[in-house]
Amino acid sequence: MTKHTTAPELADVADWIKSSYSGSGNNCVEIANLTGTPYDAVAIRDSKDPDGPALLITPEAFTELLKFAKTFTA
Repeated sequence: MTKHTTAPELADVADWIKSSYSGSGNNCVEIANLTGTPYDAVAIRDSKDPDGPALLITPEAFTELLKFAKTFTA
């Protein structure tokens, strides 16, 4: 499942987390674990636009995304 929504629609259920690698800047993505909610997904949004769109993906797809992203780290 992949779905787009707006971050404000998730305000009651999302506890957004920003990567510790983002430093003091605002150039990062944020995630929210929505498993156990009616969304049953992981939400991803641009930290520069917290009221903008959020992408909802399955927890399994998020795990695969992380595995893929780790192939680019040194």
